[in-house]
Amino acid sequence: MAEVLKVLTCLVIILLQKRLNVKEMVYFLIDVIVVQYKDTLKLAVPSLIYTLQNNLQYVAISNLPAATFQVTYQLKILTTALFSVLMLRKSLSRVQWISLLLLFAGVAIVQVQQEGNKEASVKDTSTQNYTVGLVAVVISCLSSGFAGVYFEKILKGSSASVWVRNVQLGIFGTALGLLGLWWNDGAAIAERGFLFGYTSMVWCVIFNQAFGGLLVAVVVKYADNILKGFATSFSIIVSTVTSIYLFGFHVDVLFTAGAGLVIGAVYMYSLPKAPAGSASASSSSSSSSTSEKTDRDAEMEAFLPKAQGGVSPPSAVHITT
Repeated sequence: MAEVLKVLTCLVIILLQKRLNVKEMVYFLIDVIVVQYKDTLKLAVPSLIYTLQNNLQYVAISNLPAATFQVTYQLKILTTALFSVLMLRKSLSRVQWISLLLLFAGVAIVQVQQEGNKEASVKDTSTQNYTVGLVAVVISCLSSGFAGVYFEKILKGSSASVWVRNVQLGIFGTALGLLGLWWNDGAAIAERGFLFGYTSMVWCVIFNQAFGGLLVAVVVKYADNILKGFATSFSIIVSTVTSIYLFGFHVDVLFTAGAGLVIGAVYMYSLPKAPAGSASASSSSSSSSTSEKTDRDAEMEAFLPKAQGGVSPPSAVHITT
């Protein structure tokens, strides 16, 4: 349902861009999706990976405290950076490498803190498996990093809009989701109907999943990576505070230190690279602009249908390199 809503939203945006000319929009979509089918098929791989990733996130959050999941999931920054270096031959600044080390250290401290609390706390642990949750979030981070970099690699030089790409991804995501739905719950759906169990809370999750990534795209377009880093840090704080009141989550010195390192690492990684050498003012400005653009490219996954989360990317109007 999240994929369907995202596709419908992107179609509405494309229709507005075509000044409500339905005929022009239909011809346009036929051209970019059907006629240029080879380009569309390239998105089947990241769509498959993101579908897997979205389901792994549900497994992870079902078995981990919300704050722990939010902190650990920031490892996607590390995996995205490593895949960018390996697959795209990108270079990271010294500050970014340091931030990745701090990120890993912060997540490790949080995991040590959780290991210490597992035996001490018995509340709401009967239905949770911490190991399963941790494995799920790690695999999700790996898939997120690979899919984001792969998506960037195959789209280099493309001028297709983000909304078109989300339609293409959504088509594959919907098909793969329906296949998994039929495989796991086909009999139950045939008996009870497709929307059985869709409570108001479920719809809230669906809307958050569908529109979260699109909202991040708007943030990156009209703000910058530094503000996005602040937003990510703020989300960790909100998740932690909310978990305290809703689930009785215990915050101690180790968790505070680990989360603090992660927040600092996210901010440091978001900083634009400093221009090298003592170039002129104009060349320095150009270098800084190029660095910021590279950072946005590294956040490509923010435009994709996940939880966005996200990662997050290039211009929100056109995918650039």
